Amino acid sequence: AFLMVDEAHSLGVLGQTGRGIREHFGVAGRAVDIWMGTLSKTLAGCGGFIAGERALVEHLKYAAPGFVYSVGMSPPLAAASLEALRVMQREPERVARLRARTGQFLALLQSLPINTGFAQGHAVVPVIVGSSLKAATLSNQFFEAGINVQPIIYPAVEEKAARLRFFLSAMHSEQQIRFAFEVTRRLMEK
Repeated sequence: AFLMVDEAHSLGVLGQTGRGIREHFGVAGRAVDIWMGTLSKTLAGCGGFIAGERALVEHLKYAAPGFVYSVGMSPPLAAASLEALRVMQREPERVARLRARTGQFLALLQSLPINTGFAQGHAVVPVIVGSSLKAATLSNQFFEAGINVQPIIYPAVEEKAARLRFFLSAMHSEQQIRFAFEVTRRLMEK
């Protein structure tokens, strides 16, 4: 058995400088067999990564269907993700700003009777609405109001856990956060 940690939602979000679960919890790199993640969230690219012992990575490179039946990442995508990683390392204050913006939004939502599940203020804030149809309808209404919030619906989650998923970034302003909250309050009151 291998221990695998998925950093998809933690890279750029958790840890003092955004280095993910390892930094956040003080886990030694070799304490985990497989570190994996995506380049499509914090690094705004496409593709993903696997890190581990050389033998494991070589085995996956030649035997895993996702690698065997795939092409290599294009140079522009690799360069964009690499530069995003460099910016993240150069500007650790972005992680603090992200937490502040997400914390602000979460606190505003929690001041109302809105179900935010187990959200802790780490870049993604759910608003659980309990119906796939309601989540899709609300998503469209948010879009019409100028906010892109995606519905997460059955079968990705149980029907009673259908939700809207707000993705926040360090680049959102406090005014944008307040605007998103006001639209959320208005639409949820309907």
